[in-house]
This record gives sequence, structure tokens and C-alpha cells, in this order.
Amino acid sequence: MQSLTTTPALIVGGGPVGLTLSTLLSQQGVAHLLVEAHPDTSPHPKARGVSARSMEILRRCGLEASIREVGLPASHVFFYRGRDLVDPEFVRTGVTHEAVDGVEHTPSPGLVCSQDLLEPVLLRRARELAPDRIRFGVRLVSFEQVGDGVRAVLQDRAGGEPYTVAADWLVGCDGAASTVRTGAALAMEGPTGLRHFLSVRFEAPLGAVVADRASASYFLTPPGLGGFLAVDNDRQWVYQYPFDPGLPGPHGDLGDHRQLAELIRTMAGLPDLDVTIRSTMTWRMDAQLATAYRRGHVLLAGDAAHVTPPTGGHGMNTGIGDADNLAWKLAAVTAGRADPVLLDSYQAERRPVARQIIELSTENANARAGGGGGYRIDDQLLLTAAYRSTAVIPDAPQSAGTDGSDGTDGTDATGQTLDVSGYHPSGAPGRRLPHARLLGPPGTSSTLDLVGPGFTLLTPQDSPAWRQQAQTATAAGFPVTVHALDGGRLREAEPGAVGRLCGLPATGALLVRPDGHIGWRAARPSHPAELLDVLRRLLAIAQDTPQAGGPV
Repeated sequence: MQSLTTTPALIVGGGPVGLTLSTLLSQQGVAHLLVEAHPDTSPHPKARGVSARSMEILRRCGLEASIREVGLPASHVFFYRGRDLVDPEFVRTGVTHEAVDGVEHTPSPGLVCSQDLLEPVLLRRARELAPDRIRFGVRLVSFEQVGDGVRAVLQDRAGGEPYTVAADWLVGCDGAASTVRTGAALAMEGPTGLRHFLSVRFEAPLGAVVADRASASYFLTPPGLGGFLAVDNDRQWVYQYPFDPGLPGPHGDLGDHRQLAELIRTMAGLPDLDVTIRSTMTWRMDAQLATAYRRGHVLLAGDAAHVTPPTGGHGMNTGIGDADNLAWKLAAVTAGRADPVLLDSYQAERRPVARQIIELSTENANARAGGGGGYRIDDQLLLTAAYRSTAVIPDAPQSAGTDGSDGTDGTDATGQTLDVSGYHPSGAPGRRLPHARLLGPPGTSSTLDLVGPGFTLLTPQDSPAWRQQAQTATAAGFPVTVHALDGGRLREAEPGAVGRLCGLPATGALLVRPDGHIGWRAARPSHPAELLDVLRRLLAIAQDTPQAGGPV
């Protein structure tokens, strides 16, 4: 076996979640190694919907423009329902990106970008930031937890001698059949085989056929079966065919392209359509959640931690949110600026999100199967996440905000992590920082552009007291960037918007975590070391523990 390689973090899995985590870790200055068993990115569209929250995260990664270039135009983000693709009585509905009151809640609305187009964009960025540390065609053979880390055996797909990598942390982003999850003896709970589907990637000249009804998804109503998914709404398509694995059908011989092409012609309502089959796959709809996201120095993210029915388009997006939540915590721990117990907050914050998404997606699947005709596509649902953990300091009861929150934990009256009634801006700790338009400097057009890679302190007006607090924290090894919103180079498009949205008086401040969620809210400074004490509490650091310098 070859000589030992060491790395602070080893990511197994190079899909959207693993590649996003790699980019975020690079931005945080964390050395790492990513390995992916497949030789290249996915050739099949798989997931397609990229939600507003995911686009905000990818915006922070410097990728928003590149992804919009390869995704479907916003004018195509509709949902078609008809007996076939030429049904004259079709119904076409859209996705509302904004609230009914017309208020803009995000600078980065979601879009449809199929996974085979998204992954190359993510891979290029990951390789830009971590040259020679992104290795496709490399599989995880085995691993064991030893001492204060993990020792993993890897092997090139093409063969060759296995080699060992010693990592402080191992993150499994390797999908529903996760080798990392199995090796860590972490179980999954929930039903499997809710539905079975044949997915056919094909080429056909359908652009002119759907020109007056261009949509992202084409749901077929009886006697039609399944549906068509647009890759480019021209020649590149996917047909999804639901089947019973116990009955004969085209899923039994995936190599019979003539039979599959005839099925597509029938379902499209175009008997003379020129169809070329490019690839096929079968998949089953599961609804499972890992019993834990962490065991020792092993963590799970994405489908390795939660397998979500695709009805609603939240599966990949939930995984991208996992990566965002985990990256800054791993960065703080590997730099020695946080106790490893901080990583327990990753499960505390993200597992409830996945549980609720699985429940909502399963309800959607049942409604669809029951002939309900469809379900709600909510681009902004993941903006509503409200975290409760040791990495969030709730408002004191007497200082409840004026933003409609209860001043305690940022959740709604039901205690749910996500608010299915819609996104309502709030500055309550645990909530995502509300978006408000800014007028400069260049490259800064939203409050969300002020976030990261470390902690950010937002104040409605310039405050010497808060700046001194930030200097004290920085000198102690917890750097904080301060942004005042009262003028100068940084100005709100609507003066006072952040204070109004966040329930923040002119003397107050918001401490925003590197993932854009609010860690703490204060109405005014109380004592000179208050911010330092808050940071130590958020990072699970004992008050008398000395810290190293550098970004958190």
C-alpha cells in the first residue's frame, strides 16, 4: 500500500452536494480531498429544480451567472398538464417566485437546471479552488475511525495499488446507497419502494411542438401515463414512466430502444416523432431519514442522510443546504476555533428540515398518485428554515422583536422548522438573514452579499461601540466583519429596510453566521465583551480557552 496522505477533511461523493461542500470549504480556507467513484459527472439529468435558497448559496460560491447560462430560461418555468404533448385542452401553471404582496424576498430566484448540466459547472469551480484535490474515478474501499480522525483506504477506478488517507473528518456525500453511512453503522428509517420509475433520456425535435406551451415539466393526465421533463425544451428530453416491478413492461428490457421509442411516441401523441434514445435508468421513490447525521468523526450530507421523494423538487436543494450549514462549522473546528461539539448542531439544525421535507414530498407523491392532478411547487420554502440549536442564541423574552417573531427561537407557532404558509422575513435568531436591496459598492446588491466567509455584524447605523466589540472579538481570535447600513459606500435601496424587516432598533445589531442564518440579535450593546462572549457560546468554546488567529 502506498504512503499515507493526510487531510483535514475527506469528502466522498462528487455530486451537487459534495462539490458544493468542496467549494464552500475552499472559500473557508479548509484543505480537503474530494473523491468520486464515477469517472465523470452525471450523464443523466436526475434532479433539475434549483431553489431560491440553493441559488443564494451558489451565488455566494460565485456561480449564479454560470448556472443561469445553462438552465432553462425563466419563461419556461411552468408546469403543463394534458393527455399528451399536443392536447389542445392543456393547462399550464407557473411558479410564483415572489410573495403575493409583490415584495422581493431573494436576489436569486430558483430555476430549472438539470443535474447533468449543473454538475460540470460545480466541478469547474471546485477544481479552480482546490486544484489536484478533486479526484474522480477514485472509490472509497473502506475506512475506520482511529484516535482523533478517520483512516480511509482509496483506490483508483482504473486499478492500481490502494492507498490510505488519514482525515480529521470524513463526510459522506455519496448518495442513497452511501458507503460512508454503511461503514459508520448509521441506519435509515422510513419506507422504500413507494413508486418505481423508468427514466429515458432521449433526443427528439419537440421544440416547435411545445413552442406555445413551453414548460419545465409536462405531466400527463389519463389516458397518458408519466410525464416529460424538459432539458432544453428543444431536442433534449427525459420521459418518466411509472411502473409496477411485478408486472411486465418496457422496464424489463432497457436495451430495447425501439420499444421505448414507440412508448415515447404514444405518450407524446406524435406517432411519427423521430426519437433517439440516449440513456435509460430505473429508480424507486423512497422516503428515508438517517437516524443520526454524525458518528464520531464521520458526517453525512445530502442523499446519504435523507432520501426524499422528488415530488416538489426539494431533495438536492436540501442537500445543498446541508453543505452550507456544515462547511463553516467544519472550518471553525478544523482551525481550532470551535469545539468539535459544534458539529452536533449540524444534525440539530438540518435533520428537522429533512424530516419535514420528506413529509411534504410524500404528501405530494400521494396526491399525484391519487389523481389529484398535481401539487404545489414552492421555490421559497427553504428560505423559511428556522434553526434551533446551541449555535443559535435566542432573544431574551423581554426583547421580542417587532418582526412578528416570538422573540425566542425564530420558529412559527406550530414549532415546525419550515413555514408552509410562505416566507415571512424575520430577524429572529435562527432565521435566514432577510434580503434587502443595497446600492453598492459594486458586486454588492443584497444584504446576502455581505455574508461570509466569517461572521458578520450588521448594524442599522455606524456605531463606535459595536465596532469596538468587533475589534475585541477579532483580537481574541474570532474575526468579525462589521457593516453599517446608514450610508457611505454601503446604502439600502429603501432606507431602514433591514431594521424594519429584522425588528432591529437603530442601536441594535445582528450577528450573522457564515451560512447566512442569524446567530444572535441585540437591541443595544450591554458590555464591552458581549460580542466575544456570544461568539464563544456559539462556537462551544469555554470562556478561558485561548484561540488562534485567522478567519473563523
